[in-house]
Amino acid sequence: MKTINLEGIKKIKTGKVRELFDVGDNLLLVATDRISAFDYVLPQTIPDKGAVLNSISAFWFNLLKDVIPNHMISINVNDYPEELKQYKDILEKRSMLVKKTDVVKLECIVRGYISGSGWKEYQKSGTVCGISLPKGLKREQKLPEPIFTPSTKADDGEHDENINASTAESIVGKEVFDIVRSKSLELYKKASEYAFKKGIIIADTKFEFGMLDGKIILIDEALTPDSSRFWPADVYEVGQVQNSFDKQFVRNYLLDLEWDMEPPVPDLPEMIVSRTSDKYKEAYFMLTGKSI
Repeated sequence: MKTINLEGIKKIKTGKVRELFDVGDNLLLVATDRISAFDYVLPQTIPDKGAVLNSISAFWFNLLKDVIPNHMISINVNDYPEELKQYKDILEKRSMLVKKTDVVKLECIVRGYISGSGWKEYQKSGTVCGISLPKGLKREQKLPEPIFTPSTKADDGEHDENINASTAESIVGKEVFDIVRSKSLELYKKASEYAFKKGIIIADTKFEFGMLDGKIILIDEALTPDSSRFWPADVYEVGQVQNSFDKQFVRNYLLDLEWDMEPPVPDLPEMIVSRTSDKYKEAYFMLTGKSI
């Protein structure tokens, strides 16, 4: 499933892994089986990935709606406008009807463990996004408290950049910044505690917010293996590169190839495709007790 077009329905955008359609007062998000890494869409698709990601987001939107309202209207095609129901076979499980909002121009990242770009910065300066951390932390170690580390929300083709709190405030204003920071930390706390009981460590995650009728709500996707680092709790070990339920598995494969991060993008072998699909499905099952 490379690209999805719905005849008669206006497409607003084709993203790396999702399609966005205009449906009057609302939007239709469609999660494809595409997978991206290092800002490239890879040649192969991951079977059922779109359905898994869409279902995980819907699960979290329902679980966390007491923390902050969200943009989800329904993932049931029978609830969609009449003009969409003819595409039920395409949209089933992998689509979500959502409210239109004015997007808050920040990527709201919460880190509960030190990993990825945060670990690289810490090794150089003892900080993550300008936040000073205790000395002597090891790779992938749990932080004393989760930290909020925003980044810019880049246009297509551009890279997000980690920024400090004062820069984030200058972009969205202090009032909005304080709300998204507080809600991001609250969402992460509730979600990570729930996930840990199910055997999954959410090492870090990214939230996005929008403004609707003067109020900030949660939008986009939520706490998926594409927007988060998911680690199996039973084999977690400080100081080591963790096993993962997310696309870090694919990134690690590409890094082992010593690819120069320039086109052409390497093919994924069938074994990597199959195991990645299994990892996404396993995460969904562990969180929800249901199978795709």
